Amino acid sequence: MALKLRSYTREFKLAALLRWKAGEHVEAVARDVGVRADQLYRWRRHYEAGGAEALHETGGRPREWKRPGSPPASRDQRIAELERQLGRQAVELDFLEGALQRIEASRRPSDGPGATASTPRSRR
Repeated sequence: MALKLRSYTREFKLAALLRWKAGEHVEAVARDVGVRADQLYRWRRHYEAGGAEALHETGGRPREWKRPGSPPASRDQRIAELERQLGRQAVELDFLEGALQRIEASRRPSDGPGATASTPRSRR
């Protein structure tokens, strides 16, 4: 049996939150509207963070969702963040390539063909 995700309108969510705010017990409101109480808490967090606009119609996260209360990232901000991340990864890659070259150089035989390769001794 496939699980069907339900979506609720913004008005539905607001009505449930208003009943809760008016003094009804959260479990009673949840039971009456047919959702779990943790869903009402989630809707309240979104509402407190961004008002009615934060209660999305689809019931799920918007395409570029961020935590409630954090400012939305513009396209330019997102590009800048990705470029910073790419730069950090390039530095890490350069470091690892250099380390690999040093390891390979230390393992090469120095006495010609057939000689036993040795590595420098650890100073512990």
